[in-house]
Amino acid sequence: FWLYNRSLEPTVAFLEQRFGKRDPIVYEANKRALHAGYNYGETTEIFTTAYQVRKAKLPPGKYRNITGAEAAALGFVTAARLAKKELFYGSYPITPASEILHEIAAYKHFGVKTFQAEDEIAAVTSAVGAVFGGSLAMTTSAGPGISLKSEGINLAHMVELPLVIADIQRAGPSTGMPTKTEQGDLYQCMFGRNSDAACAIVAPATPGDCFDMAIEAFRIATKFMTPVFYLSDGYLGNGSEPWRIPSSSDFEPIEITHASNPETFQPYERDPETLARPWAIPGTPGLEHRIGGLEKADITGNVNYDPLNHEKMTKLRNEKIDRIANFIPEQEVYGDAEGDLLVLTWGSTYGAALTAVDRLRESGASVSHAHLRYLNPFPRNLGDILDRFNQVLIPELNLGQLRLLIRGKYLKDAVGLSKVQGTPFKVTEIQAKCEELLGR
Repeated sequence: FWLYNRSLEPTVAFLEQRFGKRDPIVYEANKRALHAGYNYGETTEIFTTAYQVRKAKLPPGKYRNITGAEAAALGFVTAARLAKKELFYGSYPITPASEILHEIAAYKHFGVKTFQAEDEIAAVTSAVGAVFGGSLAMTTSAGPGISLKSEGINLAHMVELPLVIADIQRAGPSTGMPTKTEQGDLYQCMFGRNSDAACAIVAPATPGDCFDMAIEAFRIATKFMTPVFYLSDGYLGNGSEPWRIPSSSDFEPIEITHASNPETFQPYERDPETLARPWAIPGTPGLEHRIGGLEKADITGNVNYDPLNHEKMTKLRNEKIDRIANFIPEQEVYGDAEGDLLVLTWGSTYGAALTAVDRLRESGASVSHAHLRYLNPFPRNLGDILDRFNQVLIPELNLGQLRLLIRGKYLKDAVGLSKVQGTPFKVTEIQAKCEELLGR
């Protein structure tokens, strides 16, 4: 309290409300300990610096403190309520993803079923079974567990079911540093399955944004009938921020329609806009169809080994991911729409990059910021944005994974700033690299 020049009165009032009448001795002991700690900071000569935290500039509303794991759990449960579905959560404990399991297990009164599986393979395949059965279903892990889940995820891709996979990244490879953060799983989520098996990827920017992107993951998965990765990391999952509690009127329902007419049902007849196939509930009379990892015939879904059919189906499954770009927001730019330097980020690098850009703009530098929350597909206007800047800097907690994707897709000679020390970026690290590129 002394170090940050905070008033003792709100805490004293809380202690009095909590313990004053019920246990006066506990109240008095806590109040004296609080004052003793404050007075120690006031009178000792050990500390030479105190800090003043300015009032946050936030929109009006009711706020609570929330971690990324808490926000994600609430978001996944909210998605199920918006879809009027039960949520099945099949998971195996692993740091730092276990926090979501701990949180979401408390919501069984909202129709949530949590299953702590014996291993990662059982976790993902139980979720595949649940989503085949008509539930909203998801599985979570960190990098090592995602490796084990890859075959099950590819099964969901082949049978085109709306599975959500939450990857809460940590420092790797292998066991690595389980309690340290990193952004090293982007390649894995993009390409970590056999054959051409694209999956959609969304990535929250802040602890509070974990709520919104959890809902978005299920919205995309059910609209396009495809697996979606929710790609967060330990820094976001364990970090916290003030979060404005939303109103139920803020959300649009997640519309889900199940096939019901046996006379017109074809298991792989596709929506002309999204290329999604019908979602049929097992046991519905007349809707029996083949399921499994073998290639399916277009329209009928029968097992098919025809070379041209296989090529067509492979292209359709991947084109479905590309079409998501038509249904997600266009990329926004913080700062000028064109200029000398664009700082392009994703995931937990958001805060440090935004602050660095703010400081540089205050000093007159021509620098802007764009933060990606959709990583596959990219927003449809991203290429146009990149072309309007002379230079692009991509800070990442890996060795340049987004940078390689950007260079490959847009042929933009982006510059990378990599850090793999298990710790997030400091503002000064990004600011210094920007100044180097700007020649300041």
